[in-house]
Amino acid sequence: MAGSNAAKATRGGRPKSEDEILIDRELDDLPPELRWREWMLRVEAVIFASAEPVGRETLARVVGKDCSIDLLIDDLTEELRDRPYELVSVAGGWQHRSRSAYASVIRASQAPTRSSSVSLSEHEAAVLAAIAFLQPVTRGELSKIFGKEVSRDTIASLRDAGFLGSGPRSPTPGAPYTYVTTRHFLSAFGLQTLRDLPDLERLEDAGLLSRQALEKGVTDEFGDVPEV
Repeated sequence: MAGSNAAKATRGGRPKSEDEILIDRELDDLPPELRWREWMLRVEAVIFASAEPVGRETLARVVGKDCSIDLLIDDLTEELRDRPYELVSVAGGWQHRSRSAYASVIRASQAPTRSSSVSLSEHEAAVLAAIAFLQPVTRGELSKIFGKEVSRDTIASLRDAGFLGSGPRSPTPGAPYTYVTTRHFLSAFGLQTLRDLPDLERLEDAGLLSRQALEKGVTDEFGDVPEV
């Protein structure tokens, strides 16, 4: 009996938490409409409580095994259509965000928000954009792009804001560190993946942006981090 209980308390060799063991995911005792409604409320509660975008795997822990996460999200999106906030798909998951139409109202209220806005200088925004487009990239390569040194302080500031992480060592002499953007970067700028970045080659072909012009032309794309 003890062995049977131990087997139930593990999944793939990983011990389950007490909440995982006790929660009723399938809700077989409820009629279908009430079951669906409860799953919707669970998913919304998890997304609302999370400080970061919530992925599919996380949401699957609180609903039935045959429940469609996508259909739940569709229904929640429709339900929130007339609300001043919405569910957005960013950084490989979903997150509650206030609608852009209310951004000025929120700023005017001066109310503390769950996520503070981070203001970047023009140079920091340009460096961040260059890393986003060219990653993994070293500080030395960035300095060549901008024609002047990109300081360690600039990199440290972007790392402290959660936008940058360390990439693989460069195969160049000295094996310097490279830098890459993070999941928080995607979340902050409303991107699902890096594929959602504007196409740099198309921008270059159109004469709208070049690696040499990143210092001057990118602030519209990466100026102030939006309120979430």
